[in-house]
Amino acid sequence: MQDSEWYEGPLASFDTETTGVDVERDRIVSAALLLQSAPGAPVERLTWLADPGVPIPDGARAVHGITDDQVRAHGRPPQQVIAEIAGALAAQARAGVPLVVMNAPYDLTLLDRELRRHHQSTLAARLAGAELLVVDPRVLDKHVDRYRRGRRTLTDLCAHYGVALEGAHDAGADAWAALQLVRVLGERHRTALGRFSPAELHLRQTVWHAAQARGLQDWFDRSGAHEQVDRSWPLRPAA
Repeated sequence: MQDSEWYEGPLASFDTETTGVDVERDRIVSAALLLQSAPGAPVERLTWLADPGVPIPDGARAVHGITDDQVRAHGRPPQQVIAEIAGALAAQARAGVPLVVMNAPYDLTLLDRELRRHHQSTLAARLAGAELLVVDPRVLDKHVDRYRRGRRTLTDLCAHYGVALEGAHDAGADAWAALQLVRVLGERHRTALGRFSPAELHLRQTVWHAAQARGLQDWFDRSGAHEQVDRSWPLRPAA
């Protein structure tokens, strides 16, 4: 029997800023991985800035504020950055540390596609048999508070749960806010979430996300929209 609940122990948190929202085509510009052994403990931060090799569109630049000039002057080759990020996540997987990723199918799928693009590899290959134990605050919140109205972006969830989000759309700031958010979620909904081990919670989220996606797809179908909702979590399969 575990001595403490998962949200009271070590957590890592991962976030990216990118050239856009298409996981198949867009590129990672910056990323952050934060590590904290327990609530209130010091935080270890790993950050990366990549020159993606393509212009950063105006829309993306307006969100995260990173310019072409910045990445050309201070960014590193994407091949190096992507390999280091994958290695850092693999280390957390081998250590069994839960990895917080807000809207995981976006960031993890984008990382997988970057590995395919630059290394002819995959995220699964880089994990080499280890499994990421992902904690997605968006999935957790939808599970414990299914019928609450309103959006569920990181900004919205932080406001709802009273978590400070300073410097939104900076990878480090977003990763830190997401990490704090899941600690609050776990504590506030410990009856629904706290009883699981990290591995059990990961498996539950695959089921919860699929049900949530099914419900959203039904809504789109009833409203006549042509949107298609992917039920895969935490990684979308390659086409």
